[in-house]
Amino acid sequence: MSPHVLILGGTTEARELAAVLTALPGLRVTTSLAGRVQRPGAVTGEVRIGGFGGVEGLANWLREERVDALVDATHPFAASITANAARAAAATGVPAVVLRRPGWQPGPEDRWHPVASLDAAAELLPSLGRRVFLTTGRLGLAAFAPLTELHFVVRSVEPPAPPLPPRTEVLLARGPFTVADETALLLGHCVDVLVTKDSGGQATAAKLTAARHLALPVVVVRRPPLPEDVVAVPDVAGVLERLGLSPR
Repeated sequence: MSPHVLILGGTTEARELAAVLTALPGLRVTTSLAGRVQRPGAVTGEVRIGGFGGVEGLANWLREERVDALVDATHPFAASITANAARAAAATGVPAVVLRRPGWQPGPEDRWHPVASLDAAAELLPSLGRRVFLTTGRLGLAAFAPLTELHFVVRSVEPPAPPLPPRTEVLLARGPFTVADETALLLGHCVDVLVTKDSGGQATAAKLTAARHLALPVVVVRRPPLPEDVVAVPDVAGVLERLGLSPR
């Protein structure tokens, strides 16, 4: 029976990993998507959609499908999924690794304001600006709903979930974005403060460069910590090394 690798996906890195692993001979690769995005990017190999039903459900799936290795390549802010994956892997003895792109790092000209949560970002905002470019995804925007005096430009891949701030414009778009486009957006909407999560990667980093050029303050929500004893690698090559695999 072919070795079976389960990828918890939804990120660019997960798609890259799936493409590399499916090119290896004699390997079965399944990517699991949560199903929150209606039009996910194309994925190579087998794909399953939907949750597992918590730690027990994932552990049962690992046993039933005879999974030999688990790669958590979910979004850096998918804390509950990462915690469940770590516990399920430990319960079943399945080797596991977390694929996490490196976080962003501020430069000397950046005006970053790191915060621990969306609630903390909302609390800080009124002291920084009145017109906000909000790029924290479509979930969790209820934290900003009480800020009735601020104007928000919200960008997400799919329509954001309510409640939203009363003065909100919604832009539906998927990265990557260029610095020129982000600069034009910030200027066109008279944005004076940016809010983002430390997602890392290049697909949406251009907004940070544009904010730096315009000397705008940036509220950056820090990543949740990884569970203890979790092995994390920054790229696909690290996963291959951890699993003892080599591309053709």
